[in-house]
Amino acid sequence: MSDLKEYSQKIRSDLKIQSEWADFQLDFYTTWGLFSPRAIDDGSKMLLKYLDIKATDDCLDLGCGYGVLGLNMAKAAPEGHTLLVDKDFVAVDYSEKNRLANKIENTSCLLSNGFKQIPKQQFDIIVSNIPAKVGKEMLYIYLFDALDYLKPGGSFYIVTITGLRQFFKRGFNEVFGHYEKIKQGKTYTVARGIKAS
Repeated sequence: MSDLKEYSQKIRSDLKIQSEWADFQLDFYTTWGLFSPRAIDDGSKMLLKYLDIKATDDCLDLGCGYGVLGLNMAKAAPEGHTLLVDKDFVAVDYSEKNRLANKIENTSCLLSNGFKQIPKQQFDIIVSNIPAKVGKEMLYIYLFDALDYLKPGGSFYIVTITGLRQFFKRGFNEVFGHYEKIKQGKTYTVARGIKAS
């Protein structure tokens, strides 16, 4: 019984992982029930590799999880502001915890189902590690909302399972009038649409 109690206490404790990107290292606290709690997922790693961020960019991480993409972007754009949003209050709580743990001031975390609770503003860069099973209607809503929330010339970067590549190619072309496949791997594809200036 004491072994079981010990195990139960252990799995309730936060997990901790490290991320290195663009010459800085961040620590992330995670917990069971969040997406990819024991290691940064391959899709996020792939997306980070291909992001083009300027120091002054205002950024949005849509579906932030525990903050991997958003907090790395905030570090890369210290003169801008980065907003992290997720519909899961536990994810938002851990994003805020990780923001504080890494002493990142130019960011905020918000509970929002997609763009619904985001104040009307515009961003230079929006990123999303797109969930595969939300349905095509919701994916189109993301595309239309992202276009609305981007500054002219701004980019909506996504990483998704490669099986959705053709859907997003069609969707970006329909909504943005533009689609750029940045990197296609066996499992994931990184792509973006750019809002016309």
